Amino acid sequence: MDIARVLKETMAIDGALGAALVDYKTGRSLGSLGGGPALDLDVAAAHNAEVVRAKLRAIQALRLDDVIEDILISLGRQYHLIRLFEGNVGSLFLYVALDRDRANLGLARYGLRQVERLVSGA
Repeated sequence: MDIARVLKETMAIDGALGAALVDYKTGRSLGSLGGGPALDLDVAAAHNAEVVRAKLRAIQALRLDDVIEDILISLGRQYHLIRLFEGNVGSLFLYVALDRDRANLGLARYGLRQVERLVSGA
């Protein structure tokens, strides 16, 4: 997997402020692009890994026979999208922070699905 290409493709989504590829089991970022003083992507990666693990535990506790596609966190000025990867890529998710005034949420979700296909080789 070309992590630099994955991050570049993610940052091409309209309104993208920063992106990280993260292992949710460890909370470790495998790479990030963008961000800045107001958006520390390593901190975001670790905390969003906790969000993913909590949601996976909730799905298991509820005995839901389903998988997480993505998780959306809406802030006043930003959207934060977490896209879990399926298939043989392990415990990875792609995190992207979007400027709410410039981003189209539907197109952003579509863009993340396209990046997931790039990663999974589908």
